[in-house]
Amino acid sequence: MGSTLPASRLSSRRRIGILLICCMSLFIVGIDNTIVNVALPSIGRDLHASLSGLQWTVDAYTLVLASLLMLSGSTADRLGRRRVFQIGLALFTLGSLASSLAPSLTWLVIFRMLQAIGGSMLNPVAMSIIRNTFEDPRERAQAIGIWGAVTGISMALGPLLGGLLVDSVGWRSIFWVNIPIGVAAIVLTALFVPESRAPRARRLDPVGQALVLVALASITYGIIEGPRKGWLSPLILGLFALGALSLVALVFFEQRRDEPLVELRFFRSVPFSAATLIAVAAFVCLGGFLFLNTLYLQDVRHLSALQAGIDTLPMAGVTVLFSPISGWTVGHVGARPSLIAGGLGLATGSLILTGMTPATPFAALFVAYVVFGIGAGVINAPITNTAVSGMPAAQAGVASAIASTSRQIGSSLGVAVVGAAAAATLAGRGVGPAFAAATHTGWWIIVACGAAVAILGISSTTPFAKETARKAAASFEEEEPNHPAREPAAQV
Repeated sequence: MGSTLPASRLSSRRRIGILLICCMSLFIVGIDNTIVNVALPSIGRDLHASLSGLQWTVDAYTLVLASLLMLSGSTADRLGRRRVFQIGLALFTLGSLASSLAPSLTWLVIFRMLQAIGGSMLNPVAMSIIRNTFEDPRERAQAIGIWGAVTGISMALGPLLGGLLVDSVGWRSIFWVNIPIGVAAIVLTALFVPESRAPRARRLDPVGQALVLVALASITYGIIEGPRKGWLSPLILGLFALGALSLVALVFFEQRRDEPLVELRFFRSVPFSAATLIAVAAFVCLGGFLFLNTLYLQDVRHLSALQAGIDTLPMAGVTVLFSPISGWTVGHVGARPSLIAGGLGLATGSLILTGMTPATPFAALFVAYVVFGIGAGVINAPITNTAVSGMPAAQAGVASAIASTSRQIGSSLGVAVVGAAAAATLAGRGVGPAFAAATHTGWWIIVACGAAVAILGISSTTPFAKETARKAAASFEEEEPNHPAREPAAQV
């Protein structure tokens, strides 16, 4: 079974095998993000789900994932990365099986949350395993490059595979894809991946973790249910108040901990603060785009799930193409060009869709998808680069984990906000031909978020911003011997 052999004594073939096993987890998590969106119309019809119900099908997963990413990373450092990775694979596989058998929307949402608990233990922990396995910087860079390529492949395959499965077998089959891969990864991990732990793991922060979960859940619930229950109803106002109080309590509590879940001193750095906001805004765009576009193509244009997947392929394809180009650009000329191009691409592609009608020419949709896909492709690499800019090496992992969490928060808010905007326009009429006009406000929200990305990209790369990052890093230097170095979380 898996040994505790140090990385320096692993053969080249063994290291490559470990990388491929880790990539299996990335593949099932990555494909799950896009494959579920393609199935939403079919799920809605079969389980008689409202628009808010479809929002919860997506957001129940991303909310739990966002809340637990940092906790999973520190738990793996403490208990063992291989052990936590296997537990995550088992929970994700079990959640996938349960989701495929869900008898109602409520149970589907619950099982998606189980998936997310497992998913939170996969990508961050797998990245830690990769960093621990590949000690040579050049080999590590190549391994992370392969890791990134798998992200693109899973994103491109999701709409096509999802459409094919939904049309031929039914929406429940989209969850079956994860089961054989998950089982195989569990067995292979036990056989080939050595156990590893951090020399000194960060202490757990259960109070901070609970406050993060309460804040995210209450705010998202309020946004999704606001159009149906009334924005001024006691429940919705109470939820927003609870979310705000949780955030205030989080700031108060985390300032007083030696090893907080969220290191607030990072936010003294303008590049880090901007990267957090950029991640949220960019993934509001991506999450909102996938949600609105899928429902439009299938429920308004009456395309099959497979046809919708094929039509969306230009967006996924150029995203895959431009991701490595952006990585090269960031490495050679800095993050600013990619941040500006990403924001403008997201904003311009969405701007084309602000006048969407049931008869919008497919040529216009194609142009919008390509431009949006370019923006989505170039934005990912500079987010983490900007977040860790100027940070000491021992803090880079925590900074990267916060950036990854911000992506998931953005995805959740994207689905919640644009879905709420559409629901307010539909006024309970359900998803149908009127949905095209109902999306207009949502597309304008995405345009605004894309523009914000470009503006933040400029402000976060000025000399003043870089100086704030230097000062923030200096505040950690005297504590470096006493604080554990964390492995960076994967870009989820």
